[in-house]
Amino acid sequence: MLQTPLVDLKNLSPAELEAFLTGMGKERFRAGQLLRWLYPRGVTDFAAMTDLAKGFRAELAERAAISFFTPAAEEVSSDGTRKFLFRLQDGQSVETVLIPMDEGRATLCVSTQVGCAMQCAFCLTGTFGLTRNLTAAEIVNQVCAVRTGFPVDNIVLMGMGEPLHNLDNVVRALEILYSESGFDYSSRKITLSTSGLVPEMLELGRRIRVNLAVSLNATTDAVRNELMPVNRRYPLNDLMRACREYPLLPRQRITFEYILIRGVNDSLDDARRLVKLLHGVKAKVNLIPFNEHAGSAFRSPEEAAIETFQRHLLDRNIVAIRRASKGQDISAACGQLKGRLEERRLLTESTSHSS
Repeated sequence: MLQTPLVDLKNLSPAELEAFLTGMGKERFRAGQLLRWLYPRGVTDFAAMTDLAKGFRAELAERAAISFFTPAAEEVSSDGTRKFLFRLQDGQSVETVLIPMDEGRATLCVSTQVGCAMQCAFCLTGTFGLTRNLTAAEIVNQVCAVRTGFPVDNIVLMGMGEPLHNLDNVVRALEILYSESGFDYSSRKITLSTSGLVPEMLELGRRIRVNLAVSLNATTDAVRNELMPVNRRYPLNDLMRACREYPLLPRQRITFEYILIRGVNDSLDDARRLVKLLHGVKAKVNLIPFNEHAGSAFRSPEEAAIETFQRHLLDRNIVAIRRASKGQDISAACGQLKGRLEERRLLTESTSHSS
């Protein structure tokens, strides 16, 4: 006789959790109780949920499970940046990075896929290809795991993977993170970064509120086609039109991430074209000097080029913030820790097989 698989409660949005419980014949308010145990309290054992009747806890244990993550590896930078590698149930792995900010705050950079299909030329994760989407539980469990030891003030969905390529699970994870009985994050505290999947951007705006960041990185279709193949499908005109249509609150802006690469996209002409591209968009620009890594032909920009580029934007009343690279003394670029540990694991396995 086949056994019905257990439902991972962390895969359920608050509304889905209510439906699951009413299907068991329980009251809807029980969902709030469970959310408080699962998220703020971080409990993974039904037996520890002491405000629930023993019979109810026993029923839950028969039908449901609670997944959780523990880091398979962790690196700490001299600037306080922490990079975690989490091994998933099927043996795959993803990275999560905790970045210290001003005034003691910290931002958590969360992955949404194992690998990535976007194949951006400057991104190490893209070299892995796409293995699969993360479930809502696997997205949220990155937050759960890090919060057990460190405060997490802000969350950015811009780790491994393209979040909008996994839209349903990402929306479900956001609903969990926003839940008042769960982590109760404000939508102002969470940012989603996309390479520019235009239909999914507009669908995201219809389904849920979240800060939007667009990975731009070029000011002409020719250059962006080379850096970001997604541009061949959704060129700059289409992308910027979608940005103008994205629903924003009165004081909200779209963040444009612009990785400055020496001799590729860091000229004054690029800065001038960027000003024109952003016309009519409530925007701010994050200027990010390319973080060099082994195997990449790209180089970090000259200091003078960064300053000239930023000054041109500022002089035209565009908010342009230079983002310092964090964690330079560890496997800082997205995918580096995963890549290094996967190489080590494969070497260990081949050694053991040959002995």
